[in-house]
Amino acid sequence: LSTEEELEHKDREISFSWALRERLGHHYYGEQWAHNIKQFLWDQGLIERPIHLISANLHSVMNCFYAAQAFSAQNRNRSLEDLAKELSLEENSTLRAKVKSYALRNGMFELDDTSGTNISVQIFDTSKMDASVLPPELAWDADLIAREKPVIFVMDYAFGEQAYETMDELLKPFEYKGQDIPLNVKSISIMGKAGILEGDKGDIMVSTAHVFEGTADNYPINNEFTAADFEGNGLRVFEGTMITVLGTSLQNKDILQYFLRSSWQAVGLEMEGAHYQKAIQSASKIRKSIDRDIALRYAYYASDNPLLTGHTLASGSLGMEGVKPTYLITLKILERILSNPLASTSAIVQAQEGGVRFDSAQ
Repeated sequence: LSTEEELEHKDREISFSWALRERLGHHYYGEQWAHNIKQFLWDQGLIERPIHLISANLHSVMNCFYAAQAFSAQNRNRSLEDLAKELSLEENSTLRAKVKSYALRNGMFELDDTSGTNISVQIFDTSKMDASVLPPELAWDADLIAREKPVIFVMDYAFGEQAYETMDELLKPFEYKGQDIPLNVKSISIMGKAGILEGDKGDIMVSTAHVFEGTADNYPINNEFTAADFEGNGLRVFEGTMITVLGTSLQNKDILQYFLRSSWQAVGLEMEGAHYQKAIQSASKIRKSIDRDIALRYAYYASDNPLLTGHTLASGSLGMEGVKPTYLITLKILERILSNPLASTSAIVQAQEGGVRFDSAQ
């Protein structure tokens, strides 16, 4: 072929497998998605502010900040859990729209995806929020908010390897007029739904490492969260290794028992953790586009125990059972962002004793 190219001036045709084309396509979409976000941050003057990334749903952070304010006056003293349960009812679409409308007028921006990733984004500018009306379950440091004006970035759930592509592109510097402008990322928090191996639906898992099934890729992490952060709230908490699986269909029970009982000491299975951590380690340890010791927080709530039911990771919504773990994890993430955990209790503005402890009286 090389001889024909040289002597007969023929061009060589190179074709790529569908798998490679698909991977390159995902990366292309992720690049476009991340560029649109960075351009928005630049246009709004937010790119150099402290940015806290959260991978989660697109309702719990918004509701923690705005639900009580959007409700009528007689309902504002209800617990956040009660408000969240009411908002989750199918018939309350008008109420959900009211909360969203209020949020968009008071510091929240929503970026619908136009790149093809199908991952929408919410951005919260805390400098435009009235911190005095935050819910009593949420502890916050007024001085920290006034001084740092943190920006909270929430991205909807990625799917499998898409987590790597999107996070990898997002953590790269913003290219503007020939200059590389790094994002001032201070923390990355991952809240996900996972299959639990010891426990039941609604329980919480805190990861100490992510093991990518079928590969030699293992990612020990320095997780800011520990089991102690979530204990005492009526939910069981398990801390240990999370297995990142290749798809929604879970392995047979022998394999699951091996993950649980062997030296891996796995507590759950999910689909994105190793992909996220691969991107984070590349950005922090190799490319150095973000801080080497960036604050990391991983916590999962259990959708099911496949050893008991045999269901897959694509099983449906948890319904009301999911409200408590979802909002507990959300509040813990926001507490770490909006308050200094090392500060004295008196320095943190709290509307009730115990701060972020979620609905402990019930």
